[in-house]
Amino acid sequence: MNRKQFFLGIVLASLIGGFVAVLGVGFLQTNQDSTTNFTEKQNTSLVNWLSDDKFVIPEGINFVASAAQVTPAVVHVRSTVSMSRGQQGVDPMEELFGFRSPRGEAPPREGKSTGSGAIISEDGYIVTNNHVIENASKVEITLEDNRRFTAKVIGLDPTTDLALLKIDANNLPFIPFGNSDEAQIGEWVLAVGNPYELNSTVTAGIISAKSRNIGILRDESNMQVESFIQTDAAVNPGNSGGPLVNLNGEIIGVNTAIASRTGGFSGYSFAVPSSIAKKVMDDLLEFGTVQRGLLGVIIRDVNADLEESIGEEVKADRGVFVAEVREGSGGEEAGLQRGDIIIGIDGADTYTTSSLQERVARKRPGDKINVKFLRDGKEMTTTATLKNVSGDTKVVVKTIPKITEFEGVVFEDLKVEYKARLELEGGATISSIDNDSWKEAGVQEGFIITKIGRTKILSGEDVIKALKNYEGEEVIILGVYPNGQRSYYELSL
Repeated sequence: MNRKQFFLGIVLASLIGGFVAVLGVGFLQTNQDSTTNFTEKQNTSLVNWLSDDKFVIPEGINFVASAAQVTPAVVHVRSTVSMSRGQQGVDPMEELFGFRSPRGEAPPREGKSTGSGAIISEDGYIVTNNHVIENASKVEITLEDNRRFTAKVIGLDPTTDLALLKIDANNLPFIPFGNSDEAQIGEWVLAVGNPYELNSTVTAGIISAKSRNIGILRDESNMQVESFIQTDAAVNPGNSGGPLVNLNGEIIGVNTAIASRTGGFSGYSFAVPSSIAKKVMDDLLEFGTVQRGLLGVIIRDVNADLEESIGEEVKADRGVFVAEVREGSGGEEAGLQRGDIIIGIDGADTYTTSSLQERVARKRPGDKINVKFLRDGKEMTTTATLKNVSGDTKVVVKTIPKITEFEGVVFEDLKVEYKARLELEGGATISSIDNDSWKEAGVQEGFIITKIGRTKILSGEDVIKALKNYEGEEVIILGVYPNGQRSYYELSL
């Protein structure tokens, strides 16, 4: 390629990028209220992505057109989280009982968390990471044109570290989901986000690996799914939740983590593949919670250490070893046994636990999967019906905490995720305070009440009963903040 051809390619790409940026997004307005997935929502509009048959990546490869396409739909996510301040000196109550005294302690301060997100529909739905907005009392979205919105959290999924947000806006540019299955090792990709508060930052790299498990996700239910796309595109703090896009301007991953000993980028970053992300977004849109189809087996990678650890011969060089089959599970009903080695799901090879988890994570309870496996060295197949955590095939309904109110203070039953994370049997979260006595005592919104006087609190109703029983008395209210900081307050009722 001569110099003239090279510069013509650059000019062509720049013209395409400028043309895309000027035109923006054209839309065919339809009624979207009934849509329950992002395939329908994204197909309701004519989007200016670059998957046109006429588009050819210029010789010499540059990223002008794809960057111009996606950056208008990448947003800055800022979360406000309640945090307790440290206390000077030793508090006898804390030393003896593990609870901080309200005397001499400043009230919890507001912490800030920042990250990125991608608009995935013209009516304001946004995908980001769960860890970017987890425990947030307020989520603010800043668009590329500097417009700001307060976002509503539609749903969270800690098992994949994904979250779905919604802002009240229309006719927004958005990025369509691509097919991460088609992404190839060595393919050029772009990471877009807001690292170090630097808005609309674009970095380029190649896909270094797929189905990567790095052991960073932790979930109390032990249902975390790690099957990351690994890339060497530079990703730094603030990139979390931003899109990893191909040169057609499609989301093939959601940037989630970096491999670093310093906290900054040092070679590799990891993204949740769109095969998982889109399914999770569809679930959160339709149900408000993720529908996880479970095979009901405990699995391990076939590797050099497996035989030594299980003390028996494994007649395979690679695959996923079935260490246990849960009673009553879809796997048991399909005839799977301990010692089987799963090598494929629905025609796709699954030679690692991460690749198997990814394939199953795309499914809902009641879905059927074809399982290819080895038993005593012989290849076999079976069909399994996936079940939910309760052991049936029903849709899991999102639980809405019950809300109660007493003299200007609003309480809601403790969410399941807090019970597990804070190791609580129950409790009641204070969602709002419009009562001078409570404010003067130093109680902050977000405080989880676990005990009033000698009465154990398991729900909002327990709070109301206890407050009425102690009416006219001074009482100590004990509990914990979402960040794990335990405290107590003296209150005159």
